[in-house]
Amino acid sequence: MITVGPDTINVGAEYAAIAVGGAGGVATFVGLVRADDGVATLELEHYPGATEAALAALAAEAMERWGLIDARITHRVGAMVPGDVVVFVGTAAAHRAAALEACAFLIDRLKTDAPFWKKETRGDAVTWVEPRGSDDAAAARWNA
Repeated sequence: MITVGPDTINVGAEYAAIAVGGAGGVATFVGLVRADDGVATLELEHYPGATEAALAALAAEAMERWGLIDARITHRVGAMVPGDVVVFVGTAAAHRAAALEACAFLIDRLKTDAPFWKKETRGDAVTWVEPRGSDDAAAARWNA
């Protein structure tokens, strides 16, 4: 399931939804807003429809590639503060290795493949966050 929206992410509910019968392993990743260098707020924008389609394509690829039972991506948009949950990624598989690898694949690839734009506020300064080379390198390791 793919969800993108401004609502607070309930990690417990997300986990309960992915921990389905038949799974031998569930892997999750929870991304939080960091307070690096005095970040007061983080605001994420997205392209409705295109963002969900990109995330759905990644989830479908993970489902097929690792034979998953389920995959779930919930991403928040809008204004957030340090400590807020930005993203939940969960995978369920018959065995732990597949769940772990697929979860890592999804978080690595969504950072580069899904159209999100980040804006940080520090004091009176507002800056757009540029893509990081480390994110590209992490995503590239999954290319077949």
